[in-house]
Amino acid sequence: MVRTRTITLRASEVPDNGAAVVKIDDDLTISVYRVAEAYYAINDRCPHKSVSLAKGSFVDAVVTCPAHGFTVDVRTGRSPRNPLMRVTTFPVVRTGDELSITLPDEPRGGAGNPERQGSA
Repeated sequence: MVRTRTITLRASEVPDNGAAVVKIDDDLTISVYRVAEAYYAINDRCPHKSVSLAKGSFVDAVVTCPAHGFTVDVRTGRSPRNPLMRVTTFPVVRTGDELSITLPDEPRGGAGNPERQGSA
């Protein structure tokens, strides 16, 4: 069984047409997006250049890497152009203005791997 940890932030901290960025540790930063009334959390690193995806444009649930145009649908973590390319997604539960995001407590993957996740 995979151990998990939960982080919280306020839904009101997630801007329209942008992301709330949360640094978990040296190995993991996540970005949280709102699409309609739903919230989505992804690994903020582009799998190609390791650039912050949150610094890119966000339109119709798709964030575009500012370095080279890689696109990610934040609802699935997959690229609309190449579904084999993806970033890690994390479950988000909203209770009132509180968002609870569940993260694995153990690292997975390696350097340059889009599945990489840090530990506390």
